[in-house]
Amino acid sequence: MLVLTRKRDEEILIGDDIIISVVSIDGDRVRIGIDAPEEFTILRAELLDETKATNRQAAHAPSLTIDVLSKFIDKK
Repeated sequence: MLVLTRKRDEEILIGDDIIISVVSIDGDRVRIGIDAPEEFTILRAELLDETKATNRQAAHAPSLTIDVLSKFIDKK
């Protein structure tokens, strides 16, 4: 991992297409801006991890049978 020190309004270039900008610094919070082509997906790692965990949990949920589902249907 490359670790760099940047000040507000300074940038980091990745290749020719991606620019990471330090927008503001407030205490221990740093706001960054990312300028990248649309074909790049940019995700926050904690959201991706949460989505993966939710998907794993859903994959292991018990499946509903027709008999169980029929109990929820109004019979007229």
